[in-house]
Amino acid sequence: MPLPKAELHLHIEGTLEPELAFALAARNGVELPYADTEALRTAYLFDDLQSFLDLYYALMAVLRTEQDFEELADAYLARAAAQGVRHAEIFFDPQAHTARGVSISTVVEGLGRALDRSEERHGISTQLIMCFLRDESADSAMATLEAAMPHLHRISAVGLDSAEVGHPPVKFREVYEAAAALGLRKVAHAGEEGPPEYIREALDVLGVERIDHGLRCMEDPELVERLVADRVPLTLCPLSNVRLRAIDTLEEHPLRAMMDAGLLCTVNSDDPAYFGGYVGDTFHAVHEALDLDQERLRTLARNSFEAAFLDHDEERRARYLSEVDAYAFD
Repeated sequence: MPLPKAELHLHIEGTLEPELAFALAARNGVELPYADTEALRTAYLFDDLQSFLDLYYALMAVLRTEQDFEELADAYLARAAAQGVRHAEIFFDPQAHTARGVSISTVVEGLGRALDRSEERHGISTQLIMCFLRDESADSAMATLEAAMPHLHRISAVGLDSAEVGHPPVKFREVYEAAAALGLRKVAHAGEEGPPEYIREALDVLGVERIDHGLRCMEDPELVERLVADRVPLTLCPLSNVRLRAIDTLEEHPLRAMMDAGLLCTVNSDDPAYFGGYVGDTFHAVHEALDLDQERLRTLARNSFEAAFLDHDEERRARYLSEVDAYAFD
């Protein structure tokens, strides 16, 4: 039985495995420019964030119906359960779908069907986080928030993702103010490719409660001190960092140094179909590459539940934390 954990940085579109991509393409009459699943897997080698995003958005063409999104989410939840996930806060990118004629209703209701039965079928409690594409306009983000109004009972928080450089958090100030007024929680990608200043902006201008990635905070000792003092969670994605060339090798990843500095680090899979592993695989990889002992792994698992948006259900959080504390490593 794997170590219990929460996953807090997971793009549902990034769980599209080649086999499912081809199955959905066949069902929906979409022609993929790859001979077979092996050829597609070979394409999952990236030079940087943009080269990944180009393929990522192109493959979304196979996602058309509620059933497609339901099957996508259900496949992720089954894999996550097998790797010890007990709670998942799942990102989705509505603009990437509405731009190709798929309504936000189709996306949210399809995902929602899988999430509604997740606890019964997979033993995983879930929340849905709606992300805005930062390389699109703030007006587009605001229109997306307005289009999501009928579905807010299914959405817990808003996030900010896609190409970071040149798109500072301040660009989305008004959208985040509007989301906060609706009672939505707030997170944002910052400090993956962008500078430490983007992390500050996400905190000060957008009022986020968690930083997704946050890797580059280590370049700014004052920022690290602040993040430690305020217990701001960082949702790190080590395999993603290596695949997208933010870090050369996993052995060079600053996760151990970040934990030593007192940062509230969590480990997540980001886009696991593309980056070589789900969250349990990621835990195993950092354990091996960074020589993290069992108690450090337990700390990362505890951090994931402490950082989760479970304020409305502290009893559940306490139960999950008890599972982590009681876990006996092999």
